[in-house]
Amino acid sequence: MSFDACMMRAVIEEFSREFPEAKIERVLQPQGDEINLVIHSGGRSGRLVFNVGPNAPRLQLSDVQKENPKQAPMFCMLLRKLLIGGKITSVTQLGFDRIAVFKVSCYDDMGFKVDRSIVCEIMGKYANLIVLDSDNKILAALKIIDFAASTVRQVIPGMKYQIPAQREKMSPLVIDKDKFFDSFYAYPSVRSSEKFITDSYSGIATQIAHELVYRATGSVDTAVSETDPVSLYSVFSEWQQLLIDHRYTPTSAVNSEGKPIDYSYMPITYLGNSVRTEMYHDFKCLFDKYFAERDRLDHIRERSKDIMQLLDNTIARTERKLGIQRQALLDSDKGELYKREADLITANLYKLSRGMESFTAIDYYDESCPEIEVKLDPRLHPSQNAQKKYKLYQKCKNAKIILAEQIELWERELKYLESVQVFLENAEREDDLAEIRDELYRAGYASRMRGYTPPRKLKSSYTRLRTTDGKVLLVGKNNVQNDNLSHRLADRDDLWFHTKDIPGSHVILVTDGEEPTDLDYTEAARVAARYSKAKGDNIAVDYTRVKNLRKPAGSKLGFVTYKTNYTAFVRRASDDEIETMLNAGKTEV
Repeated sequence: MSFDACMMRAVIEEFSREFPEAKIERVLQPQGDEINLVIHSGGRSGRLVFNVGPNAPRLQLSDVQKENPKQAPMFCMLLRKLLIGGKITSVTQLGFDRIAVFKVSCYDDMGFKVDRSIVCEIMGKYANLIVLDSDNKILAALKIIDFAASTVRQVIPGMKYQIPAQREKMSPLVIDKDKFFDSFYAYPSVRSSEKFITDSYSGIATQIAHELVYRATGSVDTAVSETDPVSLYSVFSEWQQLLIDHRYTPTSAVNSEGKPIDYSYMPITYLGNSVRTEMYHDFKCLFDKYFAERDRLDHIRERSKDIMQLLDNTIARTERKLGIQRQALLDSDKGELYKREADLITANLYKLSRGMESFTAIDYYDESCPEIEVKLDPRLHPSQNAQKKYKLYQKCKNAKIILAEQIELWERELKYLESVQVFLENAEREDDLAEIRDELYRAGYASRMRGYTPPRKLKSSYTRLRTTDGKVLLVGKNNVQNDNLSHRLADRDDLWFHTKDIPGSHVILVTDGEEPTDLDYTEAARVAARYSKAKGDNIAVDYTRVKNLRKPAGSKLGFVTYKTNYTAFVRRASDDEIETMLNAGKTEV
C-alpha cells in the first residue's frame, strides 16, 4: 500500500511511545533522498528514517545500518549543523494528512537555546524533508521548489513554510453516523464503494478502502448501488475505532516466492488465498523486512548507473557485431557455388568467348544433371571469369575460418559482460561495486570509465553460507573472486557448482575431505542457480571436483573448462533460505 495518513499516524504513535524526548546524536545520508537520524532515549538507541524518494517515501524507525558515502552531501552537513545535539520534544501530524512535524530543542552557533522543526511530507513524488526555525521560516530543504517548478507553492530557504493545499474531506477520526449515511446516499450509485470511501474521507489509501469494502461485501469493486450501507458502516466504524485506540497490527502480504508485496497496519484479507500474511510486533520490523531488498537495489542502482550504462552499451554493441558476423558466415556458404561455376566455366572454355553474359551448362555436381545458367562478366575472357570465381571461393573459404574464430571470441566476450551484469545485479555493498569497477578497468574498459583511478588496495570478501547439514559454501561476487575461489582458495577435492552455459557465480562446497550429504549437493546447486542469470523452476547446474577444472591460457576472468561433471536440475534458493544460510555462515565451526 502507499504510505497514507493512517500509516503516518501509526508510525508517529510508535515513535512517541518508543523514543520520548529522543536526543539526535548523528545525521546520515546513505542516499540522495534519504536521511537517517541516529537517536538515543532512555538508554536505547535507534534510527529515525526519512525517505522522500519517488519509489517508496516513508517515515519509520529502523535497526538497519546502511553504508554511507565517504564524503557527506552538503544537505547532510547542514542538518548536522542545525540538529545534532538537539532533543525531539514532540511529534504531531498536521490535520489528518501525510505530514509529520518534529519539534526539536537545540542550540545555535552562539550556544543559545533555539527551537527548530523537522517537517516530513510523504506526498508520493512530491515528498520532501524541510527544516524550519521557530518562526516557521525555511532553513533547509532536501528538495528546493522554486517558481519555475511550481507557481502554487514554493519551498526555498528564507521563505515562510506553507502547508500543502488540502481537499475538503471528512476526517476518519471523527465518528459521525449521520454524515456517513448522508454522504453514502448522495454519492453516485454507479461508482464503486471503494471510491466513495477515498473521495469522502481524507488520508485513506486505496488498498485500505479495498479491504473495508471486501469485508463488507465480499468483493473489492462492489458498486454503491449493490452495497448494504449498514454493513459498510459497521466495518468502517470498527476501522475508525482501531485508529482512535491505536490498535494496530503491522502486517505484510507475501507471495508464493516468499517476497513481500504489500504492507498494512491491519490484517489484509482481500488478496485472497494466493498470498499469505505475516504479522510483526512493531512497524520497525515490518518496514525493515519489507524495504530491505528494495532499498538495497535502489542504493546499488544509484551508485552503479555509470557501470550499468557502460555494460548495456557494450553488450548492445557486441550483439550487433555478432549479428553482422553471423550473417557474413552465412554469406560465406556461397563459396561452394562460386567453385562449382568456376569448374563449369573451365570445363566449357572451348565453346565460350569474350563478351558473353551467360551460358548454359550441364551441372555434373547434381545427380540428375540439370542444365543451369552460369553468369559471366562480358568484359573478361572466360578463363578470367573462372579465375575470378575461384578467388571468390577462396575468399569465402578463408572468411569462414576467420569468422568462426571471431564469432567464438565475441561470444565469450558477451558471456563475460553478461556475467559482470549478473554480479552487478547481486552487488550488496559499496565494496562489491568497487571490485566490479576495478575488474572492468583491468579487462580493458579503462577508456570508457571517465575519471576512474584504480585503488591501491580493495577489500574483497566472498559470500559465505552454511548448508543445513553444516557444510560451508563460498560464493564469488565477481569474476576476480571466481578465479581466486576456483584456482587458488578451493582444495582440489572440494566441489565446484555453476549454472550450465549461463553466466553466474562460482560456488565452492568445502568438503574438508568428507563426502557431503545429498542435501548439501542440492542446496549448493540451488545457491548457484540463485546467484546467476538463470530463470525458471528447472535450472541446470553443473558440478564437479575442483581438480577437474582447467583455465585456458589467455582466457577471460572467471572462464573455466571441464569434462568430468554431473548436472543437477533445481529451482533457485529463495531469499529467506539464503538469509538463513548467510546467518549460519557467520558462525565458525
